[in-house]
Amino acid sequence: MRKQQRLAFAMLATVQSTLIFTIALIMVPLPKIATEFNLAPTDVLLLQVAYGLPFSGLLLFGGRLADRYGGRRMFVLGLVLFGAASVIAAAATSYEMLAAMRFVEGVGGAMIAPAAMSVLHRLFPEPKDFGRAMATWGGVSVLGAILGFIVSGVITTWVSWRWMFAAPILVALIALTTTSMLLPRDSTENSAARPRLDPLGALLATAGIVLGSYGLIMTGDHSWTSTPVLAPLSVSAIVLIVFFVVEGKMRDPLLPPSFLVDSCRLTGLLGMMLAAVGSIAIEYILSLYLQQVRGWSPLVTTLAFLPFAVVLIITNYLSPAVVARFGAAQTTIGGLIVAALGLGLLAGLGSDSSYLIGLMPGTVLVAVGMSLMFSGSAVLSMTNVPLRQAGLAGGVMNTAMELGPTVGLAVLMSVAATQGDVVRGYGWAFGAACLFYIVLALVAARSSRQGACAAIAHG
Repeated sequence: MRKQQRLAFAMLATVQSTLIFTIALIMVPLPKIATEFNLAPTDVLLLQVAYGLPFSGLLLFGGRLADRYGGRRMFVLGLVLFGAASVIAAAATSYEMLAAMRFVEGVGGAMIAPAAMSVLHRLFPEPKDFGRAMATWGGVSVLGAILGFIVSGVITTWVSWRWMFAAPILVALIALTTTSMLLPRDSTENSAARPRLDPLGALLATAGIVLGSYGLIMTGDHSWTSTPVLAPLSVSAIVLIVFFVVEGKMRDPLLPPSFLVDSCRLTGLLGMMLAAVGSIAIEYILSLYLQQVRGWSPLVTTLAFLPFAVVLIITNYLSPAVVARFGAAQTTIGGLIVAALGLGLLAGLGSDSSYLIGLMPGTVLVAVGMSLMFSGSAVLSMTNVPLRQAGLAGGVMNTAMELGPTVGLAVLMSVAATQGDVVRGYGWAFGAACLFYIVLALVAARSSRQGACAAIAHG
């Protein structure tokens, strides 16, 4: 890898990590923000999802924009939106201004993430080089999530939550000033040969994903059969069915049905989704346990996640070599098994479990497994993707990764709610996550034995 390629990859990876970092940016300081702006519970919920909903909902359309108009062009435009919104959010004088700018940040992020994947594909045109780059790329997002969680907990203990926006502002500025020097220019092919925008498909996909995500988020305060949950989920299901019917009839669909038929790619997308589920399970459930059950302060709770973050960083550094040695499929399967073991240990959680013996071994195993899963799954997700569909593939992969926490948290917390004892419920949630991992490991192993994915990313 040449020096310019290394620098370009580092810049793109930092931006991708920052997009996920920005999701977790206000999670810890939400109580302080609610007090400052005198927010009602509904306002807090809307503020919490103001970034994530447009981000996850618009990723497919963002991918189409990158394939249509060029990855570098859309990357720059997304950075401008993202950076400007972050500046205004940091100086927000009202709840409405802050929520609106978080929404614009999400729109910018939905343009940046698939565009970065398109640029990455052009940066590494050789399949072997691109596979190695994807093996490293896979762990970038989860690092952003856990670092956002830790940094927000530490910084907001001593300074204003507004300083949390310094990171996305700085990263956006650096990326904008170095793009022309580091990133390859967009293709000059005839625009007639590029995919059309498919606005109807984009509208249906965005509406279906946003409504579904909102309904799942509402399960935190309402039962699955309540109107606030059932209504958006039902409408989402109908809209998504219409979306796939319409896409099947389009000459140039936003999401070609054949794109998801590839068994290797589907395994990779499910792996990305479950790896993200593991991340939110560790961060959210253990945070509740340590603060509400054990009485730990937010700062001490945040610092308790440092070993998890360190192991993620180390394993992410080693994962590309593992993928090159054993292949993407075997790496993903191994990661699923290791993470399942960690979740199985955490399923034995008790009200008096010690941190060093009862919690840390499980979290460390989950960190190792998740990192391997992200690396192997990222390579599988981009299997046999032509350059003209790189934006689409990036949009689909990021959508799977973003839906993972929303779907996973709704399901796991519903499992936890079946138990009368809170701690036992948390243990059941970890046990359910363990079961999901084992099932996908068996499915992936079957695909690998059939030879469909075994040879991907060797050497």
